[in-house]
Amino acid sequence: MKIGNFDFTKLKKTLIIAELSANHGHRIDIAIETIHAAKRAGADAIKLQTYTPDTLTIDCNNKYFTIHEGLWKDRTLFELYKEAYTPWEWHKELFLVAKQEGLICFSTPFDRTAVDYLEQFNPPAYKIASFEIQDIPLIEYTASKGRPIIISTGIAKLEDIELAVTTCREAGNDQIVLLKCTSSYPAPIEEANLATISDLKKRFVVEVGLSDHTMGIVSPIAAVTLGARVIEKHFILDKSIGSPDASFSLDQKEFSEMVLAIRQVEKAIGDITYDLTDKVKINRKFARSLFAVKDIQKGELFTENNIRSIRPGYGLHPKYYRDTIGKKASLNIREGTPMKMEFITK
Repeated sequence: MKIGNFDFTKLKKTLIIAELSANHGHRIDIAIETIHAAKRAGADAIKLQTYTPDTLTIDCNNKYFTIHEGLWKDRTLFELYKEAYTPWEWHKELFLVAKQEGLICFSTPFDRTAVDYLEQFNPPAYKIASFEIQDIPLIEYTASKGRPIIISTGIAKLEDIELAVTTCREAGNDQIVLLKCTSSYPAPIEEANLATISDLKKRFVVEVGLSDHTMGIVSPIAAVTLGARVIEKHFILDKSIGSPDASFSLDQKEFSEMVLAIRQVEKAIGDITYDLTDKVKINRKFARSLFAVKDIQKGELFTENNIRSIRPGYGLHPKYYRDTIGKKASLNIREGTPMKMEFITK
């Protein structure tokens, strides 16, 4: 599977996505500069969101449409989405800027009209947001476009994930990435449950990753050690912009630190191998081996007092220790001499 120039079958690295989300203050210059900053921070991709308040909800302030707790308490859904959405007329320029920066650019559509609108940009993938994982008609329509589809699982029960994956596959699309996600803003780190990442991969035989809303960079780094191939983190040019997502977004410095840590972790994970590196081979000489630790005369018995397993590793392997004890020396051996097979009388 490929997303843009990122080939999951050939690259042994993590696709790191900077989520623009609402972090633009409704100023296109800030959105553009955020893309530039994401590149400087080491992101592989920038992700937009494509909706309007009307495509997500209705302008109503009764109890059903009012948020009653958390970061956005007492705001209506319509008010929140009106502040957060990215104007559709910006998309052409944002896709172009991302391309010029060498960044993969794609978006999260929230209804069929958004999918239709985004198709003109030939996006390398689509993202299904956590709260849309139950919108099976949307998933079916998006998957039918034949592009890789990334699905966040933040509010999903196991049966929701099963249905979403089945829907994609029945639409003829098996290019699926499932992202572990905790849909809490910000999400408590103790609720990240990153162990689920490897289980998602095993259960569904798909690429997996993390869409992270925890504070800081610990969860994304840990996720990579558990097999995450995609990391998505909200990115902001400056937290003073004050967007709805600012509190759980990373600025350029923080994002850069995350990218550096992930790239170091990737190197540390490496491959499954029992071969020794050249440096380890050199240091292997400091392993233990059998040495004469006293002067030994020809015909004298080898004992626990005159041979020992000690460092360095120039003598016989310690596995021959028991076979050597009680045998006779075939020649005179000076203290500090590494033992050899020919020193032992047959």
